[in-house]
Amino acid sequence: MNKQLVVFSMALSLLSASIAYAQGDPIIYPSKGQTPEQMEKDKYECYSWAKQQTGFDPMKAQPQAPPPSQGPTGEVVRGAAKGALAGVAIGAIAGDAGKGAAIGATGGALLGGARRNQKKSAEAQAQQSQAAANSAATSEYNRAFGACLEGRGYVVK
Repeated sequence: MNKQLVVFSMALSLLSASIAYAQGDPIIYPSKGQTPEQMEKDKYECYSWAKQQTGFDPMKAQPQAPPPSQGPTGEVVRGAAKGALAGVAIGAIAGDAGKGAAIGATGGALLGGARRNQKKSAEAQAQQSQAAANSAATSEYNRAFGACLEGRGYVVK
């Protein structure tokens, strides 16, 4: 067996083990007396075939979107600063720049917080969409991989 196939088989086995833990990957039994070497060769060939059929490569699965950001963000600070500046101007016209700045900063911070919440919601939604796409692609790939192995005389559960 060539070195590349051995290295790839080891990497595929590690990936299969990690996916199996997370998603209940199929168990493969060599029902026609296939040797371990033949089984690794068949797994590699079925990996290639399933990847071609589905367009999904579990070795290059799409990364999860980063988790939504936590804590105060620039939106709140920028909103407060803009609001304070506007409040100073309005307060100066009304005769109390300090009070206007405080009111403006509070309003600006509230608007900035609303923007931050919208951004966090959009990030969470993108993360859920990516997870669903990865799950569907992995499931389709696993079906193709299993069909290939069954066609080669393995029992796949």
